[in-house]
Amino acid sequence: MRLSLPPRTRPTFTGRLRDARTVTLLGHWLGFAVAVCFVTGLVSHFLQQPPGPLADRLPSRPYWGYRLTQGLHVAAGIAAIPLLLAKLWAVYPRLFTWPAVRSVRHALERLAVGVLVAAGIFELFSGLLNTFQWYPWPFSFVPVHYAVAWILAGALLLHAAVQWPVIHEHLTRRSPGTLALPAEDGPDRRGLLAAVAAGAGAVTLTTAGQSVAALGPLNLFAPRSPADGPQGLPVNRTAAAAAVTEASLATWRLHVTGPRPYSVTLEELRSMPQHEVTLPLACVEGWSRSVRWTGVRVRDLLDRAGAGPDSACRVVSLESAGAYRVTRMGRTYAQDPLSLLALRLNGEPLSLDHGRPARVIAPNRPGVLQTKWVSRLEAL
Repeated sequence: MRLSLPPRTRPTFTGRLRDARTVTLLGHWLGFAVAVCFVTGLVSHFLQQPPGPLADRLPSRPYWGYRLTQGLHVAAGIAAIPLLLAKLWAVYPRLFTWPAVRSVRHALERLAVGVLVAAGIFELFSGLLNTFQWYPWPFSFVPVHYAVAWILAGALLLHAAVQWPVIHEHLTRRSPGTLALPAEDGPDRRGLLAAVAAGAGAVTLTTAGQSVAALGPLNLFAPRSPADGPQGLPVNRTAAAAAVTEASLATWRLHVTGPRPYSVTLEELRSMPQHEVTLPLACVEGWSRSVRWTGVRVRDLLDRAGAGPDSACRVVSLESAGAYRVTRMGRTYAQDPLSLLALRLNGEPLSLDHGRPARVIAPNRPGVLQTKWVSRLEAL
């Protein structure tokens, strides 16, 4: 006796909540968010690691520029997560299309989509974990995140080029009734899109308060509150992590090199002309806060060492190790009157975690380059 088995069946998906127009609209929103992330990410990368020819040409104004671009970068990345999940929900039935590969061209197209999906998931979720400063992987976040961003951008452009006829058709369709759905399909497309937009808006409003002061009361789920920390300002790298102690500051002097090198004590620095500026400390994790800084202009310190008006400088920290122990201030930053070797924060002497005895603060500059525990300025 032979048993006859039912033919293998594949899952079927019906309903226009997953039709090409819905997928295209979700892709349009997601593509815009990814584009904002990519452009602002490039700004952050080049400000942190400027190519040689740009090192002395990067703009120091507007002074709030990095606060804006990095805030947009993190906000757009967080908003893109619900958009990505909705997009994947709408297109995953296509994984079950048969035959899986119809031609060489179709195989390459599916491979490109696989790269696009993998790169998108990696970029958004690794970026989210970076805002919490949690790195559960063995590689360095910054170079890998930057490299995969280019892979994502290339895969996205290739996918858009291949799908352009479909994208154009469904974005320009205006025939009556295209948004109406049969009752058995459940919520209509407008309801789905409204829910997705509401979700993206909600996660943005409840996290953007870490960089937008006006949204501070709604800052429910952001990794940081910009008002929490010593002297009302968060700290990413503590003095303990940098192995800087009170004992190590006992004989501290600032050394400034140039045609006329010199060194000064903290008391001598305090006796020099002091300037006060209000500048934001803007971190790559997305949080930022404007506070009052008081100290000596960097360009005045370089002038005293005989450096010319076009001089850049190298900043060296007292900490013994760290990716940003030594940083470069290009000419535009070093000569900007807002760039200070700060000694006070909101009228109080710097706490040890905020870089006592002296730290750099400059306009339109990533927080990781606002070097703390400065021991040396080298005129270039």
